[in-house]
Amino acid sequence: MKVILLQDVKKVGKKGELVEAADSYARNVLLRQNLAVEANGRTMNDLKLRRANDEKVAAENLEKAQELKELLEKSSVTIRAKTGEGDRLFGSISGKEIADAAKGQLGIELDRRKIVVDTPIKNIGTMEVTVKLHPQVKATLAVKVEKL
Repeated sequence: MKVILLQDVKKVGKKGELVEAADSYARNVLLRQNLAVEANGRTMNDLKLRRANDEKVAAENLEKAQELKELLEKSSVTIRAKTGEGDRLFGSISGKEIADAAKGQLGIELDRRKIVVDTPIKNIGTMEVTVKLHPQVKATLAVKVEKL
């Protein structure tokens, strides 16, 4: 029996896939637990429409990420921090501080978990950090650290 999965099912398939399942398994497990619907003309059409919509949304998200990448690579953020001897910082600059600075100075909301700081920022100067905007798009943002 052909069914369209409504949720991910181990060893069967992912959500939205059209899979062939044994008749008894499909009727007794997948359909009863609302894990799938039987594949007929109406549900197949719904699946096609949903896939087309998902592709459109994914293309729009990719386009927005590319626009944001261009904006981030043209700009920089400045963070002021306390320093000790030799212009070394007390601690280091975190992704949260960079995200807060980007929101305050550029008006851009960045997820702190998407900011990748390769080496800890512990000195005064300008560093570049990577920001993961989309699985296919990564941007570099210049972070300027100054004395407080």
